[in-house]
Amino acid sequence: MMPSSRFVARIDFLGTGNAFSPTGRMHALALLDGIVLVDAPPTALVQLRQARVSPADIKHLLITHWHADHTFGFPFILLERKYISDPESENALGVHPRPDGRELLGGLCRTGFPGSLDDALDSGVDWSQSESGILPGTDWSFERFPVSHTPETDPHGYELVHTSGFRLLHCGDSGPCEGIEQRAPNADVVLLEMGIPDFVDSPNHHTPSDAIAFVQRHPHALVLVTHNFASATGVEAGFRIPDLPESIIQLEDGDYLSIGDDGKLSLQRNL
Repeated sequence: MMPSSRFVARIDFLGTGNAFSPTGRMHALALLDGIVLVDAPPTALVQLRQARVSPADIKHLLITHWHADHTFGFPFILLERKYISDPESENALGVHPRPDGRELLGGLCRTGFPGSLDDALDSGVDWSQSESGILPGTDWSFERFPVSHTPETDPHGYELVHTSGFRLLHCGDSGPCEGIEQRAPNADVVLLEMGIPDFVDSPNHHTPSDAIAFVQRHPHALVLVTHNFASATGVEAGFRIPDLPESIIQLEDGDYLSIGDDGKLSLQRNL
């Protein structure tokens, strides 16, 4: 993929690991145009700092499900914005959880920092439970859809559409499911989780074999693997990165995808 001289959108993969943070990987985290976060893992502040992004610049936070590796960074983001990068609450953070999300995320804040974030949860956050819509102040719109993961976590993925027409299918944490299959034919890029090796039997994650079968069904799309169970490329410890066809790209922390004004995709690797 040749880089384009100009791009209209950029997606940074600030982390690509599963809940166990395999060696060389932080928890899975995607950032759109430096202003839209999908999930808030425990190390979100570290990941944003490494990318030289101020938490105050984040306009929207989309939540895929309630597991700790996707939500426990929320209190830290809110704390940092309140006391460091946006103490006057000039830039409210749009948070887009499912029903009961305000209570659940608020509970994390009250548990982690009792009494410190009550005002920030009100004045510093714009809460929205809409299942679809435009993300104000960005070039993106979204549609949320249910996926196959631990049911107690209310798991969902996101179909994210840029004003240029580019479509990203963010599958969240999910095994193969109808919601993904229905939307994959329209996607330019599919961000697919691969949280377990083939010898683990679970309907709640993709395995390497599942990823191979997926790209065979949807050869038109660029398939990017995140939430990887394996250690980073070149690391000997832990699970070794599986052999997959060249049509499937196993992301590393710090990789980013740019979408050119001519529609071309350019993936920059942090190897």
